Amino acid sequence: MSKVTLKGFILVPESDLENVKSELVTHRRLTLEEPGCITFSVTEHTENPLRFDVYEEFIDKLAFEYHQQRVKNSLWGKVTTCVERHYEIFESSPVKK
Repeated sequence: MSKVTLKGFILVPESDLENVKSELVTHRRLTLEEPGCITFSVTEHTENPLRFDVYEEFIDKLAFEYHQQRVKNSLWGKVTTCVERHYEIFESSPVKK
């Protein structure tokens, strides 16, 4: 199985900023509770309050796809409709020793 890593950032329209920041708490909690989530981080950029850096790891493609589907149907998915997403997604096989 290949681990899936997503990294990048989102740009939030100023008019949506408060809603996004408010819902981020729940989004973070729900994502970390998902089966297969290894790590999940969305942090406000220190120099640009409209940019949030994103880093996610899931145990495999199935777990990542579950996350993507859950997000589409969540309140987070609704409040981030106008967010600009800039992501790279990588799949990597576990290192054998």
